[in-house]
Amino acid sequence: MAEYHLEFEKPLVELTRKIGELKKFSENNQIDVSEQLAALTLRLEETRREIYSNLTPWQRVQLARHPERPYTLDYIERIFTNFIELSGDRRFRDDKAIVGGFAKFRGRPVMVIGTQKGRDMKSNVYRNFGWPSPEGYRKAMRLMELADKADVPIITLIDTPGAFPGVSSEERHIAEAIAVNLRDMFRLRVPVIAVIIGEGGSGGAIGIGVGNRVLIMENAYYSVITPEGCAAILWKDRKFAPQAAEALQLTAEKLLQLGIADEIIPEPEGGAQRDYAKAAELLGEVLDRHLSELRKLSATRLREQRYAKFRAMGEFTDAPPVKVAAAEEKESAGEAEK
Repeated sequence: MAEYHLEFEKPLVELTRKIGELKKFSENNQIDVSEQLAALTLRLEETRREIYSNLTPWQRVQLARHPERPYTLDYIERIFTNFIELSGDRRFRDDKAIVGGFAKFRGRPVMVIGTQKGRDMKSNVYRNFGWPSPEGYRKAMRLMELADKADVPIITLIDTPGAFPGVSSEERHIAEAIAVNLRDMFRLRVPVIAVIIGEGGSGGAIGIGVGNRVLIMENAYYSVITPEGCAAILWKDRKFAPQAAEALQLTAEKLLQLGIADEIIPEPEGGAQRDYAKAAELLGEVLDRHLSELRKLSATRLREQRYAKFRAMGEFTDAPPVKVAAAEEKESAGEAEK
């Protein structure tokens, strides 16, 4: 079990501690406590099941940000082979917040690109805390164009709170870099699969997220803004982040209902951080299935499908709800009779 625990996981931590103490007591005093251990273990399993089956949107966000959650390089290590990292945007520098390169996925060549966070202060500074700069998006697009020329499918793994909002990022035109990626990803002739593996924040996520398939892991989130940012704007106070998370409908289940995500990738109970190998296995199975389906489509069909998918997002109607419309019609008819 991971050493880092979230607030809502405290009941599990306490039960685990009690089980450990009881085992130690039994060993030291040679006393049989198997019945008590069985009862506590059963209670732990039931509590775990109850907690993780009733997570709020804010708790999902917390899990998506778990510092021990597997990142892009962790999945690359477990799912792909022969990974060759390619660096630089050929304009300014290499952005360490985005990694990418050719690899093999179950014997087939692919281009894998993803955002990367750090595990401690030193590595987080090195990776800019997972906030990509303009050169990161330009590097990603360079690699995608290379994959397009080589007729190799593209897989992007997204885990970022957003694009880097600093002055240096604005000076090098972050908005333009993301906009160019959006435009040019629609032109790609090869299959593109985008996977939200943790945080999917705003333009930082969509900058490498235009795919024929958009997949999301069970405890990941995808949103136009972080809950804290939304709370700061609407309520002028970040403490309303839980309410903002509810309103943003950013969970995997909601995104699937809205047609933003195409499939939810299940995670080990308690989150991907509990079992890297199992999480990678589940992700690999879903990737394999979608890649097999997309490989059957022509370049023209892939581009048309990708364009149609994103054009359909955000569709709405000004028509009133059916019940309201019926009531208004009945009222109008009554007035006409008078």
